[in-house]
Amino acid sequence: MAQLSELSLKLRVFMKAYPWRRIDPVPWAPLRRPLREARIALVSTAGLVLPSQPPFDDTVKGGDWSYREVPSDADPSTLIDTHRSESFDHGGVQRDPNLAFPIDRLRELAGEGIVGAVNHRHFSFMGSITSPGRLMATTAPEVGAALAEDGVDAVLLVPI
Repeated sequence: MAQLSELSLKLRVFMKAYPWRRIDPVPWAPLRRPLREARIALVSTAGLVLPSQPPFDDTVKGGDWSYREVPSDADPSTLIDTHRSESFDHGGVQRDPNLAFPIDRLRELAGEGIVGAVNHRHFSFMGSITSPGRLMATTAPEVGAALAEDGVDAVLLVPI
């Protein structure tokens, strides 16, 4: 995470003026079964896409609110970084997509019996959405419904 002082003047001004949203109370649901029995999915805001998928559209004013489905058996080394933000160093994610989409680590946890199962699909969103209305009204509920349909017990959210 960058320090504010490390950002360009343009980004510092934007960050200080941005109307941050407060969600109160924070939505929370307790885990209903032990983690070792739980089905887990990943949701990342790293803007990662598979080679067969279109990149996130960085020309959408306020941010691209769409998502990409990533199958559980996807090779993370094939994921492509299409995140639009200039406020972080993309080098680490480009070298190791597991930093932003830790599917290999999740598979290892399932193999060790720490988590019950890895869901058959996961989701990638674009981070840095400055106008999240369409995300909150449309795509987030779609993904939530898909995860519920899959019987997912918990989501590992990886914000970027």
